[in-house]
Amino acid sequence: MTPYDQLIDRLIDLAIAEDLGDGDHSSLSCIPYDAVGAVQLMMKQEGVIAGLRVAERIYKRIDGSISINFLKSDGELLQSGDIAFRAYGRVHALLQAERIVLNVLQRMSGVATQTREYVKLCEGTKAKVLDTRKTTPGMRVLDKMAVAIGGGLNHRMGLFDMIMLKDNHIDFAGGVEQAIRMANEYLAKTGRNLDIEVETRSLNDVETVLRVGGVRRIMLDNFTVSDTRKAVEMVNGRFETESSGGINLSTIRDYALCGVDYISVGAITHQIKSIDMNLKKVE
Repeated sequence: MTPYDQLIDRLIDLAIAEDLGDGDHSSLSCIPYDAVGAVQLMMKQEGVIAGLRVAERIYKRIDGSISINFLKSDGELLQSGDIAFRAYGRVHALLQAERIVLNVLQRMSGVATQTREYVKLCEGTKAKVLDTRKTTPGMRVLDKMAVAIGGGLNHRMGLFDMIMLKDNHIDFAGGVEQAIRMANEYLAKTGRNLDIEVETRSLNDVETVLRVGGVRRIMLDNFTVSDTRKAVEMVNGRFETESSGGINLSTIRDYALCGVDYISVGAITHQIKSIDMNLKKVE
């Protein structure tokens, strides 16, 4: 089991605890404990389905005897009325899992669907769409799984797996050059093998990074399209480049055509609309 698997299981346990409490009294009051049945997940609008395997883990966490027949796969573009899976088992367990499964699938599918829109707009360029840390607290692993399902790339999972020198780090450190030098000294002292990315806020900052070196990627934060094109020409492939800062569906292709390697988009995880779907009894 990976650390991410552990995070998913902890998230599922929390979701079960907050929803189930001391019992599903609605089901307990009117359905025999040993009653068995089946439910199916139906799409109510078009969208990229994401989170099916997480849904299976939720069911199994509640009742290991539940079986699932998947009719669709994560990443497929589904239409309203499509059936993604059918689940079979004790009715109490199916109903206990219902809202948790829907909440996870609806959000993950919303993230994957929006990610797919951004990715499609970058087709024909070298730019890859990245996510950010602008995620729902506690659900980051699921948000990032959904981004990958939608065709995007995961940036860093957290503060621990990369050094990103952003504006506040740079300002507190005393400037771009000082921040880069101190970050490299830290890596040498601690023996850690982490990539360094540095945020630049002007073409002058880019010139400083080109002179100092010591990084893997240069972030071009809130640059205009024109300055982005100039920055890419200045870098000339010496470092990876990433555009960031308020980029949306209307502007992403303009930035992609500048020749950047990556474009990070916070909106794919923090400004999404969940995809509508339901879980109903199979007749």
